Amino acid sequence: MTEYSEHLLVDSPRRSRPSKFRPTALLLVPLAAILFQVYLPRFLEYFGYLELPLLVTVYFSLMRRQPIAGILIGGTIGLAQDSLSHLPVGMFGIVKTLVGYFAASVSQRFDVDNPAIRLILCFFFFEFHEFFYWVLARALLGQQLIFDPQMTIVRGVLNAAVAIPFFFLLDKLRQEDTPLG
Repeated sequence: MTEYSEHLLVDSPRRSRPSKFRPTALLLVPLAAILFQVYLPRFLEYFGYLELPLLVTVYFSLMRRQPIAGILIGGTIGLAQDSLSHLPVGMFGIVKTLVGYFAASVSQRFDVDNPAIRLILCFFFFEFHEFFYWVLARALLGQQLIFDPQMTIVRGVLNAAVAIPFFFLLDKLRQEDTPLG
């Protein structure tokens, strides 16, 4: 391995510890992202390309570094998004649960504080989210949704680019560990 790639892997216990957040941040940030996703595209249609609840799911799952926590985060955000949308309840819940689990699992191996890793993971998880939503809509609901790979890639790049400054802002909400006595 090269020196650079070794730094991308989690090699110290400090980086592999789960991040802690205030309970209000864990509640208000996903709620704001869901409300943003549901209501803002009604006024400005271009904001419909952003998937902020997905980015919040990925962020909190990556930072918690625990697959069970990722499942709970993804499922909760997905079901809340389902309840406020006009879509069948459960679709976002299932897909975001999978995203939360895999994001938390990946974070145990990689240094997810690295912006390059975050960019790649956000792009990957956006593509993963869109593909599995498409599969589930066809398999469970019998809907004939169109999967446009080119548009999905463009939207994935957009969401990954937005994720970097968004994650930087969310990093400010982390509680710092206090040294013991």
